[in-house]
Amino acid sequence: MADYQLIVIGGGPGGYDAALRAADYGMKTALIEKRELGGTCVNRGCIPTKTILHSSEIYYDIVHGNEFGVKSSQTEIDLPTVFGRKKQVSKELRTGVAGLLDNKGVTVLQGIGTLLGQGKVQVSENGKNTIFTAEHIILAAGMVPFCPPIPGLDLEGIETSDTLLEGNNPNFNSLIIIGGGVIGLEMATFYHQLGKKIIVIEGMSRLLPNMDKEFGRSLEAILKRSGMTICTNSMVSKVERQENGYNVWFKTGEEEKFVSGERVLCALGRRPDTAELLGQGIELAMNKHQIKVNDRFETSIPNVYAIGDLSSKIQLAHVASVQGKVCVDLIAGKKPALDTKLIPICVYTVPEIATVGLDEETAKAAGIATATGKAVLNANGRNIIIEAPRSFVKIIAEHNTHQIIGAQIMCARAADFITEFTEAILFKHTAEDLLCIIRPHPSFEEGVTGAIENLCEKLKQ
Repeated sequence: MADYQLIVIGGGPGGYDAALRAADYGMKTALIEKRELGGTCVNRGCIPTKTILHSSEIYYDIVHGNEFGVKSSQTEIDLPTVFGRKKQVSKELRTGVAGLLDNKGVTVLQGIGTLLGQGKVQVSENGKNTIFTAEHIILAAGMVPFCPPIPGLDLEGIETSDTLLEGNNPNFNSLIIIGGGVIGLEMATFYHQLGKKIIVIEGMSRLLPNMDKEFGRSLEAILKRSGMTICTNSMVSKVERQENGYNVWFKTGEEEKFVSGERVLCALGRRPDTAELLGQGIELAMNKHQIKVNDRFETSIPNVYAIGDLSSKIQLAHVASVQGKVCVDLIAGKKPALDTKLIPICVYTVPEIATVGLDEETAKAAGIATATGKAVLNANGRNIIIEAPRSFVKIIAEHNTHQIIGAQIMCARAADFITEFTEAILFKHTAEDLLCIIRPHPSFEEGVTGAIENLCEKLKQ
């Protein structure tokens, strides 16, 4: 008889939600975590980033408060306190996760979890190895920062998002960020609001290259106007140490040049954390760097599953969470209540960005006839009150049925109301359905009404 019905390796959102779901079904469950409960999201990703962004937003608003009637002659940012609060917030959430697991009867095993084969896992801590057996095993080990083999990126002091978020040496005046994706731009936003000189180098033709093109182009214009240096179509060739920091060399077309800064952040993505996950001789079928799974999240080894960043094309905490729950539903023979295909994506820049479903380019590539409604929020009351930069709401519908198939929002609090469109797509609501909704005034959501009205006009044509 196995020690457990389910063992989960990895205590991030995917792992702990899978364990909690299994406990709800009465399964004897163990969760293995080699670092802190909560994984990357709670300790080195979503939560710490948004915590420090909240602090920098407050600081920025106070510094620029005179135009709003808030006079501040002396304003200082205490970075040790900012990063100390970040640690406290993470600790509070970890405590909450630990309490939930304990209340549900989940056994938490501290140590490195290693898959030894079907139904067998080793837990290693302080030189002690213990083997446990389970009917089912879920791998949910998450990801780690990735830096490509560019000369100089291995120099001492080159930061990743993990190290920069530690805040151990935050007193610098300039930061070069290699990578114009979500991680790079959120860190750029934080330090720019603190008054630091920011340079972003992106190899593709626009920022946020994997998202709707209007996001990247609009954000680039906003960031440049705010004082950031943005270099797109620029491939980094090497990094050199100098007396007061670093030189980063890059090519834009045939032209080679460099920029200088006190710190360098490599924000070129993350890779699945599989270094200690598989025992000697254990191999899983792979899709490049990710573990290959079927529609039940099962790997090439029977009753061994991989969820979240290890196997998903979209590396987000809420994706891992949903996949963990659905995976356990399927293991328990239950019909999943959650849809794993419709994923909202948010970026916490200024303004915020949120998207769900298809954008215009993707829909066109799929051969779908569409209509797009758009509202620019220049005359939106809330936008004018906060003096927000260029903002918009864009909604896409299938032309024949009028059903909503996608939405892109770029405005303050966009992440807080993208769910309206997730629901609309999931339940096949039409543009006319959304036109019936009364949205509060003044609110950013009034932009949705404007975009829907524009969409309905387009659909009549």
